[in-house]
This record gives sequence, structure tokens and C-alpha cells, in this order.
Amino acid sequence: MRLKLSAITVALAATLALGTALTGATAAYATPGHSHSCTPAPGIIAAKGPGVFPHSADYDPNSGTFVVGSLAHSTLSSVGPDGTVRTLVDDKDMVSLQAVRMDSARNRIVATNVDYGLADRSTPATKFRIAGVAAYDAHSGRREWYADLDKVANDGKQHLLSDVTIAPDGTAYAVDELTPTIFRIDRHGHASVLLRDDLLAGNLDIPGFLNGVGMSAVAWMPGNLLIVAMADGSLVRVPVHHPEQAAKVQLSTGLKTITASIRVLPDGSIAAVSSGLLSGQAAVVQRVRPAHQWKSATVTVTDTVTDPVTSAVTAGPGGTTYALSGGLAALLAGRPNDGFTLRRVNVR
Repeated sequence: MRLKLSAITVALAATLALGTALTGATAAYATPGHSHSCTPAPGIIAAKGPGVFPHSADYDPNSGTFVVGSLAHSTLSSVGPDGTVRTLVDDKDMVSLQAVRMDSARNRIVATNVDYGLADRSTPATKFRIAGVAAYDAHSGRREWYADLDKVANDGKQHLLSDVTIAPDGTAYAVDELTPTIFRIDRHGHASVLLRDDLLAGNLDIPGFLNGVGMSAVAWMPGNLLIVAMADGSLVRVPVHHPEQAAKVQLSTGLKTITASIRVLPDGSIAAVSSGLLSGQAAVVQRVRPAHQWKSATVTVTDTVTDPVTSAVTAGPGGTTYALSGGLAALLAGRPNDGFTLRRVNVR
């Protein structure tokens, strides 16, 4: 069903849907303590989480559940295969949790803190001025550290941390879709700027809301590369040890815009999903197969998602892949929602 939203609501939704690259890199390359991969993977998970409004999700192979953040509140929650939602973290120091990533090797959840002006703790002074990454113990919910990336950037600009990815050594890398900046945060929470480069600057405009929207997703890859998805459907490869050598990936065809999210598949390719918003069409799932250490790649369409406002794609049990519809249309319209949906998609 096509969304009947005002122009500004569509613009807001489009920006929200840019965000999170649910790469599954931790699940693919780290060693989990216990796997629930034998759990049958349902076709649809109808999550019973009214008011959560998640932008992203990641799969925790240790518990066999998904982890989601909330754009409306400062909470992290688990989602079981039966749709049961349980609050894991409620951090009153946060505003809105966008990207979430399971660091299963260290039993922690990493999340980005943002402010679209839509959360219950939003203020005019903090809108697009909040930029942080926090780490939480996955069992106790205790916050281990918080990195204030607005202070690290020290540029006086608006920021929106669209995504974060985690390398096997626990280093996190966060991307900002409003400035051409990639941040590095070590496993103890010490942060620095990895790269500022006009190659990462945005050129996609959301009419009536934001201009120059750039990086929408990031994934760590073997070979110590970052693959950055741009909202306009292009990809950039960034060698971590030589970030100055960042370059566009030569694609057989561009990713469908607006590119919302990517995840790493077990063979080292990636799945990408578009938001399907501004086109009014179903979101498109694509598989990107690299060549020559991600200097080039082949793109094929594998599935579509008809659920409204697709914002993320994530790993699931048994090597499956799920797309998230988080109820953003209701959030933007100021309405309550009954929950959200994780739908299994084909990436073959």
C-alpha cells in the first residue's frame, strides 16, 4: 500500500530510512559464544512493541533474538522469533537510538545516538546536534562507554550518525550522513576522525528538509576495508590503514535509491535494501558481489519488500536475511503504532 504522507513527512521518512547498515559483520566474522542457528526462521516476525519505532535491527546469535533501537525513546530492546519485545536498556542520557550493532565476541551492543527532533527527549537546541556512539553490556544493560563524536568533529556542523560497524578486534567505525566524516572508536571508547574526504560528501537532497545527504551505511570487510553505501546508490571502499586511498567502487549498475541499509553475507558479498519511499514503489533487495578486493562489483536484484518504510536489512537465524519495517509513517504522523515487522527476504 502506498503511503499517503504530506511532502514534509515523506521528506522526513526518506531521511530516516537512509540510515542503518545492518551488516551482520560481527555474526559473520566474530566467534559467538553460543549459536541458535538451528532455530526455525519464521517468514514474518510481527513484533509486539508499540511505541518502539525501530530504525535498525541486528541479530544476536548468542541469544537467538534480534536487537532493535528506538527513534522515539532512548531504549534498546530484544525481539524474539515469536515477536515478543523486551526492553534491555533505557538510558536517560541518550536521545534517539538509530543504528544498533551486536558485538557478540565481547557480549556488547553498540548504538548510535542521534536527534531528528522526533524523540521524547528532543529539543530545538539538540536537533541534528547529537552525535554519539555508546556500548552496553548485552546481559546487564550497563553502559560501558560513550563517545561524543560531535566534540571529536569540533566543526560546528549538523551531524547524523547513520550507521556503525564493528571490526573483529572490537574497533567501531561510524559514518555521518550530513558531513563527509568517518569516525574510529576503539574498543574502550576512545574516538578520533579516521577520514574527512569530499568523496564522502552527500549530493542527494530531501526537498524541504535536508540537502546534501551522503553516507547511509557502512560495513567492515575482511582485508580491513570499510565499504560505505551512499544514499545516491554508489559505494566507496576505504582501506582502514590507508584511508587516504578511498575510492568509488565500480558497480555494474547503481544500487536502488534511496539506499537505506547493507549487511555482509557469509561469502563476503553484501545485501542492500532501498527504502522505496520517494519512488512510491516497493523497496528493492540487491546482492552486490565484489571483485578485485572491492575495486569493482556486480549488482543483481533478488527480492522486493512491500512493507511500508523499509529502513534496514539484517542477518537472521540459520543464515537468513530480514528486512525491517519499523512503523516510521506512524511516528512521523504523530500516531501510536501496534508494533513493527521483520520480514525474511531472498538474497540469492
